Amino acid sequence: MEFSSTPRDIDVLLARYAESHRNPVNELIHFVCIPAIVFSLLGILWAIHPLVALAVVGAALVYYIRLSRPFALGMAAMAAVMLGLLNMLPEGTVLVTSIGVFVLAWIGQFIGHHIEGKKPSFFDDLRFLLIGPLFVLSFLYRRMRLAY
Repeated sequence: MEFSSTPRDIDVLLARYAESHRNPVNELIHFVCIPAIVFSLLGILWAIHPLVALAVVGAALVYYIRLSRPFALGMAAMAAVMLGLLNMLPEGTVLVTSIGVFVLAWIGQFIGHHIEGKKPSFFDDLRFLLIGPLFVLSFLYRRMRLAY
């Protein structure tokens, strides 16, 4: 029986993403700002209509399932918590809150990349906008000794 030594797509993408996220301060900023960006983006979509947010989550999960089922499950759980929190926010506050968090979190990301001395990965490949959350999740999975 022959085994392939070809790395999985998810491993290649995470390794490429990690190339511009080695500085511990930049990593810490990303651990805070990436979930904040995901939450705020979902909030902006939720403000348009909750079904829009659910549709985008569904589309992202299809992509994540293709990369890694364990990551897809983690992202589904994270999205469920975030959507639940958005549903609990007082009516009329979701959009303003989400825009504010979105702007602040992106400022944080660019500060992190300034500290790192490297441009954000998504400048080279837009897929990295979807890989960033998996990068953060991968640290949690490794700490919990979960395979992805």
